[in-house]
Amino acid sequence: MGTAFTFPGQGSQAVGMGRDLADAFPEARDVFQEVDDALEQNLSRIMWDGPEDELTLTANAQPALMAVSIATMRVMEKGGLSLKGKVSYVAGHSLGEYSALCAAGTFSLADTARLLRIRGNAMQAAVPVGQGAMAAIIGLEAADVDAVCAIVGKEGVCQIANDNGGGQLVISGAKGAVEEAAKLASEKGAKRAIMLPVSAPFHSALMQPAADAMRDALADVRKHAPAVPVVANVTVTPVTDPEEIAERLVEQVTGRVRWRETIGWFGDNGVDTLYEIGSGKVLSGLARRINRDLVAVPVNTPAEIETAMAALL
Repeated sequence: MGTAFTFPGQGSQAVGMGRDLADAFPEARDVFQEVDDALEQNLSRIMWDGPEDELTLTANAQPALMAVSIATMRVMEKGGLSLKGKVSYVAGHSLGEYSALCAAGTFSLADTARLLRIRGNAMQAAVPVGQGAMAAIIGLEAADVDAVCAIVGKEGVCQIANDNGGGQLVISGAKGAVEEAAKLASEKGAKRAIMLPVSAPFHSALMQPAADAMRDALADVRKHAPAVPVVANVTVTPVTDPEEIAERLVEQVTGRVRWRETIGWFGDNGVDTLYEIGSGKVLSGLARRINRDLVAVPVNTPAEIETAMAALL
């Protein structure tokens, strides 16, 4: 059976992340230094010492999470791991798709850091603060949430941003429409409908200015075919052509992160083990809820790397 590597998205950040890797491995330190240099910012200091509200800023959290994922990968590669031959597919949750592509060699580390800084800034700037919102809807099927979004459509943009699986969906759009949808979802039987403390309506049509910015940025960056196929968030299909990869990344800014379907696709295509490469354990928890037959393994500490390497080599 097969193995896939997954890479976490925003929400998995925590002050202190990656410090144990930097302390233990020179190749991890090199990654954090290269990201700091590419961004002309001491991002690693914010990652390790905070403050938390600075780390959580979209423009910082995105390259920071990528840096931890790639530091983990570099340690594993130094230990003898090669994606090709050991891993069938890679995928990442939202910004994690960039981490996956960097790990697979489509983008250089420095270019990935700069792309994510552009992406974070563009997403933040696309909608004035206070005009957009996101909400988590727990306990309704995607079709029911789509129906709720359609009903409130006259109030403004409202759509599913993330289908995370395990009955967890996130909606995004204009503040009034999202608030109305959250209320309606509760009335239709959602266990919970929670407004999220986010600064912009990510993965909604309101992000079109950010999608345009990413189209320009991706057109200018050097791209290579990945060592293994990446399963794209927006299409749940494996992609290897660099230009198609760029197109999927542009669509992803305004499109749905179809994570539940991605995990289902892995199960249907010979994958039985998922390694979550980077900060936190969010994706491993989701994978277990979506498909109990999959083995989901978080890899982000020196001890977890050692265990994963013993299984992979």
